[in-house]
Amino acid sequence: MSPGTSAPAPPVHLKFIGKNTFQRELRTRIDAYFTRTGRRKRDCWQMYLKTALLLTSFFGLYVLLVFFMPTWWLAVPVAIALGLVTAGIGMNVQHDGSHHAYSDRPWINRVMAMTLEMIGGSSYLWHYQHGVFHHTYTNITGHDGDVDVGIFGRLTPHQKRLPFHRWQHLYMWLLYGFVAIRWHLWGDLSDIIFGKSGEHPIPRPKGWDLVQFIAGKVFFISLVFVVPMLFHPWWVVLLFYVLAASVVGIVLTVVFQLAHAVEGAEFTIPDGDSGRIDNAWAIHQAESTVDFARGNRIAAYLLGGLNFQIEHHLFPRICHINYPALSKIVEQTCHDFGVKYNEHRTFAAGVASHYRWLRYLGRADTAVV
Repeated sequence: MSPGTSAPAPPVHLKFIGKNTFQRELRTRIDAYFTRTGRRKRDCWQMYLKTALLLTSFFGLYVLLVFFMPTWWLAVPVAIALGLVTAGIGMNVQHDGSHHAYSDRPWINRVMAMTLEMIGGSSYLWHYQHGVFHHTYTNITGHDGDVDVGIFGRLTPHQKRLPFHRWQHLYMWLLYGFVAIRWHLWGDLSDIIFGKSGEHPIPRPKGWDLVQFIAGKVFFISLVFVVPMLFHPWWVVLLFYVLAASVVGIVLTVVFQLAHAVEGAEFTIPDGDSGRIDNAWAIHQAESTVDFARGNRIAAYLLGGLNFQIEHHLFPRICHINYPALSKIVEQTCHDFGVKYNEHRTFAAGVASHYRWLRYLGRADTAVV
């Protein structure tokens, strides 16, 4: 649909219409790869080692920052490093755990998913916000909350343009720093209070899910505010929280935007009456997503394979350790079936594309009529 067409109100149910031949063949080729190589889809030793390194670094940096930093100029780089490691836990450990991609054992996946509580989120809400809505309705305006930032920015061609969006390619990078802070202090609570995520109703947690949600928030607030304030003035604690949380927000948001809010990604909109989407689900996932820096092993390791977003969206229950190898199979299969496979060769190219996309959508001549 053209950028000049307005998005209808979200229907209750969307229906992907199309043959699943591509998806079946792709799954056959991926299964054949694991059979041929003997590699594991989950319970990869590399993932357990990475988890140990990230969690050790997190608590080590936390102790160093709270108890052993004598001056602010030494504390600042430690706080930045803590923010980077926190983002790393989110992109690697909790992400695979939440998608049941960490282990074949459900309890291990649940424990790893619960590391999100440790860094200020809610694995209960994440399941709906990300695992259900984003992964099902990727880049569909009004259904995928991950491309909806309210009035602050315009990420899809089907969202309303406001006059100040003409500068969004400049100011949005700063706003990304507030994403984690909002999520920590209000976003999750708001979703629970109102019983909805974006335009989608969600069930409020009950029983052990509610206990886990409350306990997670109490633990995080104690870790980030209560304990540090026993040793430092409140304003110092607040400043360093904002610094570390801003790093988390910028890293997580930019990595996500490079996969979806860039040139080349499709922004499908369903038929307003029937909710029909004239494409198969797997093809929609591939064409609404963009890989970046596939040849950069360091990026793949640090970002939890999130630079292989096409592979992740097609196979979210396979550990991200496997994505670099799977990407070659996915790319070839897309080529064989005439499915668009998008990628940016480098991280910098992805950042530049996101910048251009924000600037394009901020122009008056791209406004929804």
